[in-house]
Amino acid sequence: MRKKERYEKILAWFREHVPVAETELHYNNPFQLLIAVILSAQCTDKRVNMVTPALYEAFPTPEALAVATPEAVFEYIRSVSYPNNKAKHLVGMARMLLSDFNGEVPDTMDNLLKLPGVGRKTANVIQSVAFNKAAMAVDTHVFRVSHRLGLVSDQCTTPFSVEKELVKNIPKAEIPIAHHWLILHGRYICQARSPKCDVCGLRLMCSYYEQKYKVKEDTGKESK
Repeated sequence: MRKKERYEKILAWFREHVPVAETELHYNNPFQLLIAVILSAQCTDKRVNMVTPALYEAFPTPEALAVATPEAVFEYIRSVSYPNNKAKHLVGMARMLLSDFNGEVPDTMDNLLKLPGVGRKTANVIQSVAFNKAAMAVDTHVFRVSHRLGLVSDQCTTPFSVEKELVKNIPKAEIPIAHHWLILHGRYICQARSPKCDVCGLRLMCSYYEQKYKVKEDTGKESK
């Protein structure tokens, strides 16, 4: 199957079967989303959602978080991964929002990357989710699913190379939702150790499935 055809079929399937796809992190504004995404690095959304309600209540604004100490923030996030570093990042992020951005979360890659605790993936999530920009965040799920489906080649060995390939081939207007399509598919169906190919609606469009089960594209039958 040619790449263009694969993209068209896979995107069409998602449009039909997953018309609504959005982040599973809980937040009410860009500031809260930024906090949640920083906390989500190497941590599950479920765990982040357990700690953020109290954290949001204690530090509802950049002003409130900026005057806190990392030690105080740590008490709210101690159950997430790397809580010491993340507490420092959150306080530093809030202080920079006040000093450099008038207390507002910036919406550009360059400015977001200036914030403590924000890398390219986090910046893309903020641009996409908070500001509906055509930004593709590549986490482990997106990286894995993109390769398995055959949306990117084996030569795409870094998150940035995967990002560029996806952005080049997915219609600009659909990039924000495509980000969630791929994440959620990886989280619940195309799992790392035990992909649920038997219940996956994309299996006959999937490069991994074709190779694993030697699918014959002309008949749609499997030969094991």
